[in-house]
Amino acid sequence: MIINLVTAYLPSLVLSNDYFSDNYGISGDEIVAKSGIKQRRQTLPDENTNTMAIEAVKNAEDKLPYPIQDIDLIIGATYTPFDTIGSIAYAVQAHFKIENTRTFTINSACSSFLNALEVADAYFAAGKAQKALVVISENNSLYNNLSDPKSGFLWGDGAAAVFISNERYSDDDLEVLDINTRGLGNIGKNIEGVYLRPLDGGLKMPYGKDVFQQACTYMVEETEQLLAKNNLSVADINYVIPHQANIRIIDYVAKSLNISKEQVLNNIELLGNTGSASAAIVLAQYFSTFKKDDKIVISVFGGGYSSGTALLKK
Repeated sequence: MIINLVTAYLPSLVLSNDYFSDNYGISGDEIVAKSGIKQRRQTLPDENTNTMAIEAVKNAEDKLPYPIQDIDLIIGATYTPFDTIGSIAYAVQAHFKIENTRTFTINSACSSFLNALEVADAYFAAGKAQKALVVISENNSLYNNLSDPKSGFLWGDGAAAVFISNERYSDDDLEVLDINTRGLGNIGKNIEGVYLRPLDGGLKMPYGKDVFQQACTYMVEETEQLLAKNNLSVADINYVIPHQANIRIIDYVAKSLNISKEQVLNNIELLGNTGSASAAIVLAQYFSTFKKDDKIVISVFGGGYSSGTALLKK
């Protein structure tokens, strides 16, 4: 399975830490110390999860090496739907008038991108897809309680589009060597650790410490296991793209894997936690900069709990 292109969309509205200092008495220095975040993007009134998904795909139109109509599988990934029926996958299909395609949206919290990628891989293996689009979009601000002192300052909005086939079209293409996801609803605070209940408090993280500890454990463990399965060591890896949840988690993963900070790609300082879109947005930002034979690990952790790791090669 080959990733032919990754593009992203970010809303233009920037919400800096000053907003939280001015309105909720949470100092910018405290936010940076806790999370590494200095600002985040937020949707404008006419934007939502569906519109961001469409814009992310639009940003690929003049770069995609094949007609968008050739896509025969669209998988949406989000836990912040604008419409639970007309989901992001259908919104993209409708906007671009893509005819002959399987279309659906999945949710496994912040692991949704890699779950969608793994599902696409299964469709390719079964011969049921030739060209796929995984579109990931999170509108956290729609559900976020900004005044929540535990997590209100964490969340950002954004989307990404990942175009996949079984063929290489350019030197920028990335091969998916392996991918594995895992449900972890049996550990820790599981479904209470972080949740989104639209009619009961919205998006909250009441057990941030447990989320932190589990993310640190499983992002490292799953990376090591996937590498071992492929007869590789951490020394063989050029870059790691972790879920952009918290700079302290990212730093812990880097230290535990014994890789330099320069090898860990992130955007959390300027974009905050963009949920399941976060790793895909990072991949979009660096997509054309990888060198031949570079190996990249993506490792994520989400509410529920859930986890996933992918191994890519240029």
